[in-house]
Amino acid sequence: LVSVGVAQIYLAAVRAWHIAPGWPPPLSDSHHDRINWSVRGLEHLHGGRRKPLRPPVTFTMLAALKATLILSDPFDACIWAMASCSFFGMMRFGEVSVASRSAFNLLKHLTRAHAFFGHDLRGNPYTRLDLPSATTARAGESQSVFLSEQGNLCPLSALRNLASVVPALANASLFLWRDNKGDIRPMAKVRAWERINSI
Repeated sequence: LVSVGVAQIYLAAVRAWHIAPGWPPPLSDSHHDRINWSVRGLEHLHGGRRKPLRPPVTFTMLAALKATLILSDPFDACIWAMASCSFFGMMRFGEVSVASRSAFNLLKHLTRAHAFFGHDLRGNPYTRLDLPSATTARAGESQSVFLSEQGNLCPLSALRNLASVVPALANASLFLWRDNKGDIRPMAKVRAWERINSI
């Protein structure tokens, strides 16, 4: 996969390679218009990425992550709850993590009070996470994400486990862990990725 800029350079080089020896341009103006239109579409699609796309997370990868983590450890319990909830809730990882410990904001990040456990009309358990701020929601609007039981990789079980391993008040971050000193910390995105990528 090449970037949009590289594709444009290749096309310009092919055109120059034809014109320099006196040959006619390989593409007409209408061809160039259509190509530029497609290239602009690619640019919007890829958004001018500087980093390559990551491969999608699969059930196998999620199962391997769970099998490797020690779910009685506060840090690992938090990682598992984040991974399971973001996967089954189709959330961006930035919606379940914070940039840094000091960046936690009650108006922007999920707290324990934003998680509601209930049962649907058929008696099936679910969890609703009310995101106070989401990339797909309008400014000032919350967005609800519904999670249901998912067998061995269940996000509901992951959240219950996290609540039992790291008890906290309602205004504390939903995804938090306890360090060796006993301090409760919201999970920073960088720390979470370091742990996940080490597996």
